[in-house]
Amino acid sequence: MTKVGLEIEEGVALLRFDNPPDGLMDDTVEPDFAAALDAAEADASVRVVVLTGAQEGVFIRHYDVALLARRAAEMRRRGMQFGLDRPVPEAPFHAILRRIESSPRPYIAAINGTAMGGGFELALACDFRLAQDGDFSLGLPEVNLGILPGAGGTQRLARTIGPAAALWYIARGETLSPRDAAAAGLVHECVDGDVVAAALDLAARLKRRSGLALSHIKALVRQHAQGPLDAGLAAERTLFCDLMVSDEAATAMEAVAAGTRDIRQG
Repeated sequence: MTKVGLEIEEGVALLRFDNPPDGLMDDTVEPDFAAALDAAEADASVRVVVLTGAQEGVFIRHYDVALLARRAAEMRRRGMQFGLDRPVPEAPFHAILRRIESSPRPYIAAINGTAMGGGFELALACDFRLAQDGDFSLGLPEVNLGILPGAGGTQRLARTIGPAAALWYIARGETLSPRDAAAAGLVHECVDGDVVAAALDLAARLKRRSGLALSHIKALVRQHAQGPLDAGLAAERTLFCDLMVSDEAATAMEAVAAGTRDIRQG
């Protein structure tokens, strides 16, 4: 039985993680996750992807620490040593997060419960994060184990809330409630009630937008904005013109110019 369910309806793919009893990410979930992404990305009808947990109160609790401990023991047994002059290659989970971040489609994390460590790193790889209010823990507590976030947490959180704030939370190993996480900017919104319904509402709004425009916007903000300003501005000008010559944009702009459409209309 797959540990990542996939439902596709009206242009939205909904992926649900289901790994009872604890809702951990591990090497049995990763291949099912990759397969679900393959199916969602291959479906031309899919405009937006929503990720959530199938278990009540759990998005993904965290990466399986017992599995990490076994891997650490094997590396120690082999006398392995590491340095920045020899970068470690991507593991399957790293590749999955990179796929989400680089996809032209918007990804929404509907965080329906606890999401720590690798679970929160998955949320950080998504474009939008909605968290359900409740007695849940969100964040990156890895330093409490003498390790650090190893699936993009240090880099993506720093890009989300700034290096100083990211260092503050990661170095202290602090987790936050959904409401506090929203106030600190770790998630976009804390939702009273059903977070999946809220995510699907957001997905419905996004899918009404130009798919090409959303793809270009995502690439500019998530990729080009991390590099030199001049290069980012050049990319922005280029992709702006690419949209200007599209049929969809031409029709919409002509309607605004003629006074038959408001620029605020989605």
